Amino acid sequence: MFRILFYQPEIPPNTGNAIRLAANSGCQLHLVEPLGFRFEDKHLRRAGLDYHDLADVHVHPDLGSAWRALLPAKVYAFSASATRWYTDVAYQPGDVLLFGPESSGLPPEVRDAPEVTDRVRVPMKPGVRSLNLANTAAIAVFEAWRQQGFAGGV
Repeated sequence: MFRILFYQPEIPPNTGNAIRLAANSGCQLHLVEPLGFRFEDKHLRRAGLDYHDLADVHVHPDLGSAWRALLPAKVYAFSASATRWYTDVAYQPGDVLLFGPESSGLPPEVRDAPEVTDRVRVPMKPGVRSLNLANTAAIAVFEAWRQQGFAGGV
């Protein structure tokens, strides 16, 4: 399936929701430290409900470690500054869907890293800054999975 990569996530409920998303979609969830929370955080546990044991979650001490674990693969960086729509990509199992921290998005050195295949965006109305991280990840995962005919789903 697909791999979700959160670069330095800050808000526990977003990561908890992503854990639940990973468990329900069959995706792996990769997190790059530093994290803005501890895994014992009650908000993370609450948002993830009882899905923590059902999700395939990996924590990496830095982005280099994440690249070593995930590459070779196509990496799609989700950014409000991208010009290409996320629906214009022909996703394949194993692709990496990369998202930045809630407060700032992906920093330029990550968004434009040579490991990134392309930068894509989810459409929004003008005048708003961003979508919620977990919501954006869900939008991306379900589009990628839809393109695969929801293989493995019921």
